[in-house]
Amino acid sequence: MDTFELDRDKIYFSEDKLTLDTDEGPVTRSIGAWLNADPVRIHQMVIREKVLQVDQVEVFNPLVSKLRRADPAYYKRIMGLRVTIDFPGFGTDIEAKIPFDNDPIAFYKWWRKGKHEETVYLSPANQFRLFQKVSLMDPKVMLKKDIDFVKNF
Repeated sequence: MDTFELDRDKIYFSEDKLTLDTDEGPVTRSIGAWLNADPVRIHQMVIREKVLQVDQVEVFNPLVSKLRRADPAYYKRIMGLRVTIDFPGFGTDIEAKIPFDNDPIAFYKWWRKGKHEETVYLSPANQFRLFQKVSLMDPKVMLKKDIDFVKNF
C-alpha cells in the first residue's frame, strides 16, 4: 500500500491523497474523502496546527460547510461572531458581529436575555468586551452574574 505523507509545503486539492493515522492504523484517502470522514480533524490541521495547506475554493469552503453539519457545536465555536443570525430589525440574516459592534445593548438583550447563547458562541474575551460596553452604556440592563464577570475578569 502506498502512503502519502503530509507535505507541509504543498497546497492540497480535493483529489490529492493523504495518509493519516487513525484508530485502525494508517488510512489513505483523498482530501475530499477526508472532509467527509473527519472534517474536524482536517480543520484543526489547517487552522490550529497549521500543518496542512489547502486550496481555499476547492477544499476550505466545502470543509466549513461540512463542519456545520458534522459538528454544530465545534462549528459555532470556530465561527464565533462570524456566524449568521436572524437578528430583530434586519430583513435578512447578518453576521453576529454587526449588532455586537453597532448595538451592544440590543445584542446583549437578544443573546443573554433572549436565550440565544447557543446560537452565537462568545469567547470569554468577547463576553468581557460585550459586558463592559453594556455596563458603560446602560448597567441596569445587565444580569448580576455578568456584572460580577466584568469585575472579576
